[in-house]
Amino acid sequence: MTAGAALLVTITAAAGPVSAAQPTIADRPLSGSSAGEATAAKAKLPESDTTPRPAATRVGWQLKDSGSSARFRGLAAVSGSTAWVAGSAGTVLRTHDGGQRWSDVSPPGAGALEFRDIEAFDARRAVVLAIGEGDASRVLRTDDGGATWTEGFRNTDPRAFYDCLTFFDRRHGIALSDPVDGKYRILSTDDGGRSWRVLPPDGMPQAQQGEAAFAASGQCLVSSGSRDAWIATGGAATARVLHTADRGRTWTVTDAPVPAGDPARGVFALAFRDRTHGLAVGGDYRPDQPSPQAAAVSADGGATWTGAAEPPSAYRSGAVWLPHSRRIAVTVGPTGSDVTFDAGRTWRAFDNGSYDTVDCAPDLGCWAAGEKGRIARLAH
Repeated sequence: MTAGAALLVTITAAAGPVSAAQPTIADRPLSGSSAGEATAAKAKLPESDTTPRPAATRVGWQLKDSGSSARFRGLAAVSGSTAWVAGSAGTVLRTHDGGQRWSDVSPPGAGALEFRDIEAFDARRAVVLAIGEGDASRVLRTDDGGATWTEGFRNTDPRAFYDCLTFFDRRHGIALSDPVDGKYRILSTDDGGRSWRVLPPDGMPQAQQGEAAFAASGQCLVSSGSRDAWIATGGAATARVLHTADRGRTWTVTDAPVPAGDPARGVFALAFRDRTHGLAVGGDYRPDQPSPQAAAVSADGGATWTGAAEPPSAYRSGAVWLPHSRRIAVTVGPTGSDVTFDAGRTWRAFDNGSYDTVDCAPDLGCWAAGEKGRIARLAH
């Protein structure tokens, strides 16, 4: 194991049972992403899991040589062998051998774009989001492993700034823009990202003054199941989480007990293991600022949130549930990674390497990515 990934954690009495009928990669909910670091706040706790536990397994991040210096904030785990990353300078990489080799499949002429989210359906089909004001916000799709790309959306409204996207299945997905005329803007697709349309704003609550989403990890917009999605916000007086049960047409909103009251603070990432159980992580992304209470948990679909009893010690930008587990999840950030064995009540550090985003595939293939071309796979 390389430097920065030497710390190991022993996963013992916390793994839940493996479901007999897990969704396939085609059907599983895919995690989403967030906006501007430039612009960017009393649930019933999950019940104890008394199911038998497997034997202890030692795990830790194992760095892979990406051959790139880009900062990767977009990540899509297809399996333990196949993953996609997207990042700065229009960079998209793909591996099909567990990270031993990475293919540069960046769209031609995309060097000026800032990719912050990527959602992959398999080893050949993926959709990537570029963020920014005006026509810097774009969505592209590939059907041949990145050999060619087709532009499905280019923003023409200078007031919009798209942060992240998520898919409910291979066809249906939504993308999120920071507020326009006081409300978050939602794009919708029903053809796998080949074309998009702006949804009416009537069902969207009013945004707070200064509120936005953070394009930090591709996880400010996430989904679970065929119709539910959640938005993480910050930058305003209160950090909030918005929820839709109809693929983005109408939304409800609730406060989240994480640091807020500043453009650099809020909820940066969400993770839902089903339509009910969710995690929120964030804090203050400035390295010289503390981030107390930087994690929260929901057991009612995001209607209410409770702060973690023992949160991570610093700002965290990405989070993911361990597949098939009701209790284990991982969160990452520039100063390290943490694991929870009790569905988000308490967290403990297991790695001090810098990562911005994290994702897991149904076969337990988990990946993390971040600055200076850093990509790692969870070794276990």
